This record gives sequence, C-alpha cells and structure tokens, in this order.
Amino acid sequence: MSTHTPAPEPTRPPSAVDAVAEAYTTRAAELDPLGATAMGLTGYDHLMTDLSPAGHEARAEADRAVLRALDGLEPVDDVDRVTLAAMRERVGLQVELHDAGETLASLNNIASPVQELRDVFDLMPTGTVEAWENVAARLNALPGAVEGYVTSLSEAARRGRVAAIRQVRVGAEQARELADPATSFFTTFVSGPEAAAVLDESAACSLVRAELERGAAAARDAYARLADFLETDLAPLAPAQDAVGRERYALLSRTFLGAEVDLDETYAWGLEELARVVAEQEEVARRIAGPGASVEDAVAVLDADPTRTLHGTDALRRWMQETSDAAIEALDGTHFDVPAPVRDLECLIAPTQTGGIYYTPPSDDFSRPGRMWWSVPADVTEFNTWRERTTVYHEGVPGHHLQCGQAVFARATLNSWRRLACWVSGHGEGWALYAERLMADLGFLDDDGDRLGMLDAQRMRAARVVLDIGVHLGLPAPEQWGGGTWDAEKAWTFLSANVNMPESFVRFELDRYLGWPGQAPSYKVGQRLWESTRDAARAAAEARGEEFDVRAFHARALGLGSVGLDVLRDALA
Repeated sequence: MSTHTPAPEPTRPPSAVDAVAEAYTTRAAELDPLGATAMGLTGYDHLMTDLSPAGHEARAEADRAVLRALDGLEPVDDVDRVTLAAMRERVGLQVELHDAGETLASLNNIASPVQELRDVFDLMPTGTVEAWENVAARLNALPGAVEGYVTSLSEAARRGRVAAIRQVRVGAEQARELADPATSFFTTFVSGPEAAAVLDESAACSLVRAELERGAAAARDAYARLADFLETDLAPLAPAQDAVGRERYALLSRTFLGAEVDLDETYAWGLEELARVVAEQEEVARRIAGPGASVEDAVAVLDADPTRTLHGTDALRRWMQETSDAAIEALDGTHFDVPAPVRDLECLIAPTQTGGIYYTPPSDDFSRPGRMWWSVPADVTEFNTWRERTTVYHEGVPGHHLQCGQAVFARATLNSWRRLACWVSGHGEGWALYAERLMADLGFLDDDGDRLGMLDAQRMRAARVVLDIGVHLGLPAPEQWGGGTWDAEKAWTFLSANVNMPESFVRFELDRYLGWPGQAPSYKVGQRLWESTRDAARAAAEARGEEFDVRAFHARALGLGSVGLDVLRDALA
C-alpha cells in the first residue's frame, strides 16, 4: 500500500453553528440508536430505536427544534455557510417527510425497518465480551421495536397510506425467513465463530451466551409476529398499484437528490442517455467479438473466457480486495490524496443473499473500517471480473470509500453532523458513478471487457431513470417497450432487456425501484449534476484565464462531505 500522507489541515475553531450541529447529532443518536451505530458513534449499541408513532414524532420535534436553533445564526466562514444550507435543506426535508406520513408507512424490499432491524447487527462490534453483551441487549429489545413498527404501519394505514401489495408480500417473505430457526440470521449469528472466538467457558460468558440465545429467539418470534401482521392485517389494505404519483414522487426525488429537477425533462434525458450508452456498448462489442457482433455476442465471448471468471465467493472476495488495494495504491498521491486511515478498505461477502452490493462507512474513530459488501444470491456461484471491476471502483476508491472516508477523516474542519450524519443519495451515488467514468478516463478500464462492464453498469443506471420516473408518474411508454402507460409488466420487459444479470438479481432490483421511488434515478441523475458542476467550474476557470485543476476540484468537492446537490453546486460556484 502507498505510504503517501497528505499534509494535515489546521484545526478550525468550532463556531456557534457547529455547536448546534454537534448537539443535534448527539440528540439524533439518542433518538435513533440504530442510526448511531451506522454512524459509528459509541455508547448506543445496546439500545434500540423507537419505531412507534411517538418515536417518529420525537425525532420530528428534534428536527423542528434544530431548524429553530439555526434561525438567526450568522456564518463565520464558508464552512458555516455550507453547514447552514445543508442542515436547513436536509432537516427541513425530514420534517416534510414526517408531515407527509412517509416515515410511518416505510415498507419495501431493501431499505425499511424490515431490513434495518436485522442489518444493523452487521455493523456492531463483536470483538469483546462487552460487545456481545450489547448485541444481546439489542436482540432482546428488538421485539419492542417491531411492535412500534407494527403500530406505525397501522396508523399509516388508518390515514390511507399503505405500501403496494408487492412490497407487503416481499416484506412478509423476508420476515418469515428471519423467523425460521433453520434459516434465520439470528440463529447462526449468536452461535457462529465470531461469538465462539470471544466467549469462553467462564460463568460470565455463559450468562452472555444465554442472553444471546434468548435474544435470538425473541428476534425470531418478533419477525414471526411481523410476518403475521403483514400477511393478515396489512395485505388486505394494500393497493395493487405500484405507482406513487407525481406529488409524492417529487418530494421523494428532492429527498434523494438534494435538488429539484424537471421530472419530465429528466425522463426524456434518461431515454437519450440510455440510447447513447447502448451505442457506445455496441461499438465496444464489435471490438470484442468482431464486425457486426451484438452486445450479447460480446458478453458470450467474455463469459467464456476462463481468465475473467471467478469460482465461488472466496475467490470473489479475494479478487475484490486485490482490485481495491491496487486502485488505492495507484490513485493515492497521483490523482487524489488518500488519508492514512482511509487506505484501509475491507471487502466482505455479506451474510444476506439478496443480490445487493453496498458500502458501509468507517466508524467515527476508524476502529471499524470502511467495508464493501457483496450479498450473493444462493444460486450464483460464478462471477465475471469484466462485469465487476467497475463495481469495485464504485464502492471503493475513488467511489464511496474515498468519499465517505475523507468526510469522516475531516475532523479538523467539519462538525460531526457533516462528517457522520449527513448522507444524500444523489451526492453519494452520483459521485460513485462519476468515479466509474473517471476511472475509464484515467485509463483503468482500457481493456475492452472491463469497459463493456462499466458501460453495462451505466446502461442499467440510465434504464432506471426511465423506468422509475415512467412507472411512478404514469408516463407514456415508448412503442418499443409496449406503448401505453408504464406499469410493472412493461418495466420487467424493459429491465430484462437492459440489465445483463441473473434473473434473481433483476427481480430484486425491479421490486426495489417499485418500492423505493426516486432512489434509483439518484445515481445517474446525481452523476449528471456532478458532471455539470465540474463543467461549470472548468468554464469559470477558463473565463478567468486559468487552467482548470481537476484534482483540486475533486479535493475541494469531497472536502465538503455529503450535501444536497444544489448545496454542492452553490458551494463550488
């Protein structure tokens, strides 16, 4: 690994704005211990978030209080100016979502309490007896959280807000799996090698093991209760229609982007961008498989190449780690300055089997490193490096890990809310797609197979813009994809034609888009806004007669942490 170390930044004296942000971060952690664990804040791992209507209201009141506290505060420097703009935008949107009933009704196949109550255990420390005591305490508190969640879903239903039946059924299926002692994550988690490596045969450890077993049983029972509720009580109330409509979608789009975009123009742009990426793919395909070859022909050639094939998850994990380490080595000190703690990125196979690939940032003190997770479906045993090299750059460096790790590291200039608590999907996912293209521009994807893989990923992201906006706004579908109005059936045909992945992955992805409106387009639209922000900065430099320094632009932009894309644009103007 590179030993390049950037010069430390001088510590900036905290301001009154920072004091409000720090107090708010502490209050947010108290009210949402699961979020505190995700941020890597210590002292909350034994606690559970209140998911009842009262818990949601308490968090909304904390949001309103911080907005009141920010009123009248004057910024002392540019850091304060960004903090004020970012907090007013982010926290203000959280209040809007609460008031609209979105938080009470949260239910989908990937990012709702159904998954979050389980996934938090992947982030918890497990290296000490005390850490396992925290796990046991949180497991035993999980039934209360489920009861609060059930109450919130019931209250949302009373107000006329219920997730589509597709999401209710998927949630019930996931809950049933977690409730089954034979398949439940909780069963294997408390009796697995991580626990065995820490808990010896002493009386104290025996008590911890007993609490873990009791907690695992309680968690399984709670998920059984949740599955019963979803199947028996909520499903009869769930609408068949997946689309959420223009008004709800506009709010959710702003939430994920941190910017307001013209949805109809963005839909049209998505169709144009998809056509552009497909044309570029076809050009690369002909270089791979010969004149007149299709993308499918090139894929067949690449998939048949044994030098591009990995067998089993162990080989996949090793290749991920080697590829990630090599990228950090090559980029540090040349195109980016990577702080020493950020050079540590851990590549893991996730304990789930949903097909998702995701990143979790380092803890506040870097004792938990940044991690790239691959959730491999049970029926997938072979992997093609040509497809996945760009994914490693997306999740690792210069993608999410560089972005999030640098923000966590920026303790000298940014308050805790800016470093740990603020995450905007369009900023983060947009940067990760921007990073994929950047790696191609820097020559890391000159191999035609790797380049086709990058374009394959970009094609999927462009298709998602079309599908997501088209379905949820009920827009007309192109004749090529069935004409009439977009719906789930047309979306499946469209997605299958534009995503070169196993069917189980594509099915999961379609359910995700239908149940998490506005999130999927934030990747490609975020990339578009990142690129327009960079191009505006280049034009401004040239207008001043200066040479544009893209490395300095990246350093300045990443130094802001994750902010809404309108705030990013204004800060870099």
